[in-house]
Amino acid sequence: MVTSEYERRIAARFATFDQDGNGYIDREDFSGAAKALLAEFDTRARSDKGQALYGGAEAFWQGMAGIADRDGDQRITREEFVNGAVKRLRDTPDRFAEIARPFLHAVLAVAGGDGDSDGAVGVEETARALKVLGVPEELAGSAAAALDTDGDGRIGEEEIVGAFARYFTVPE
Repeated sequence: MVTSEYERRIAARFATFDQDGNGYIDREDFSGAAKALLAEFDTRARSDKGQALYGGAEAFWQGMAGIADRDGDQRITREEFVNGAVKRLRDTPDRFAEIARPFLHAVLAVAGGDGDSDGAVGVEETARALKVLGVPEELAGSAAAALDTDGDGRIGEEEIVGAFARYFTVPE
């Protein structure tokens, strides 16, 4: 049962991961997100970037399951998600950041497309990726712009990983 304001906010973020809307988070939600990103950015699954994205999605799933899947059924319910955040992540958002990092690194590589060596992508590409990952279209652009903390028009790994961890673990 969700009781505190923190728990309510975290529960609302559950839907971001439940990509297929079936009421729980599972491996298919992560692989589905990877597949949708590859389609959006016209990247082949068997390419190096495609394989890195699927590998990052699997690593992210394994990390999430290790934190939240208390009954070991390979599905994370809303309650397990909230409890995992409250008990294991609330005071350590960096732990969540490190679980998400391989996936987010691969997302940036796929969204960047041009092979830019710094790994950063433009705000527009970031907004496209956010939409694919379930951010409403009317919010994706402003959310992507907010990720550009240094104002250079590009979003790098540290900017997105830090923001991602804060969004999913910090009550504000």
